[in-house]
Amino acid sequence: MLKNIKVNLSWLALMVLGFVVLAVFYVTGLMTPVIETTLVMIGINIILATGLNLVIGFAGQFSLGHAGFMAIGAYAMAIITLRMPTFTGFLLGILVGICLSGFIALIVGIPTLRLSGDYLAIATLGVAEIIRIVIMNFDSLTNGPAGLFGIKPFVTWSMVYLSVCLTVIVITNFIHSASGRATLSVRDNEIAAEAMGVNPTKYKVIAFVIGAMTAALAGGLYTSYFQTIMPQNFDFMKSIDILIIVVFGGVGSITGTFLAAILLGFLNMFLQDAGTIRMIIYALALIIIMIFKPSGLLGTKELSIKKLFKKGGRMNVTTRSK
Repeated sequence: MLKNIKVNLSWLALMVLGFVVLAVFYVTGLMTPVIETTLVMIGINIILATGLNLVIGFAGQFSLGHAGFMAIGAYAMAIITLRMPTFTGFLLGILVGICLSGFIALIVGIPTLRLSGDYLAIATLGVAEIIRIVIMNFDSLTNGPAGLFGIKPFVTWSMVYLSVCLTVIVITNFIHSASGRATLSVRDNEIAAEAMGVNPTKYKVIAFVIGAMTAALAGGLYTSYFQTIMPQNFDFMKSIDILIIVVFGGVGSITGTFLAAILLGFLNMFLQDAGTIRMIIYALALIIIMIFKPSGLLGTKELSIKKLFKKGGRMNVTTRSK
């Protein structure tokens, strides 16, 4: 019990330290608008990628529909905030987006998560495209292809940072819970898990719903920070961008997701002045990494503080078996 308290306090201290460092950068003026925007996008991408990693890396389901759930959260927050331009309206919009996204994921997940592999990928991609097409054609509410503008900016870098911390706490606690262990057993061997009394569809759906809700949170934060959204912000390539972060960091590694989002975020920032060749350089960097590190930067390894208290030694990296 004492060891768990020490571990939790250590992680809390790391989160507080990260916030203090960023606050010092902001107060001293070292955090330029470009760096702030980059950090916000990194935070939003971490929220998106950790949710998708839960679905792909821990539940073993290949989903390409994450951008659709992000769009639900983005448009729900935008529509409500435009009609109620207060912080209360912003929070209400975030909450409605999360709940609506979770409900749709539940309705969609029950039939589609009985599929697997390529079939599931195609089904989730179809769901995301349906959501985007509905948004484009619901002119009276979403303003169609033109999108929504003039959304009040309630989101700051500090709010994104706290949202990242909250998302990671929720997902990591789920992974280490009884439900999380059941989800991992379904990923490792669905037939064996079912023989032991685990309901595979139930735990797949739970992971899918949590992933969708985190995507909606990220969508709401993105919309409020940039103050404008259009349906093309949530097309197929957005789902691929999130998937790249998951694969690049390591499928099944939350630590890897953090590392990949940070590296790719700053790589994008440094390549802003490269013009049209920016995407070529970006793609080549990804290809080189995946050739020499096909399992991602960390594979299934996670940063573990428990080892520090268990052995009284250095902080170690643990590997989760797949």
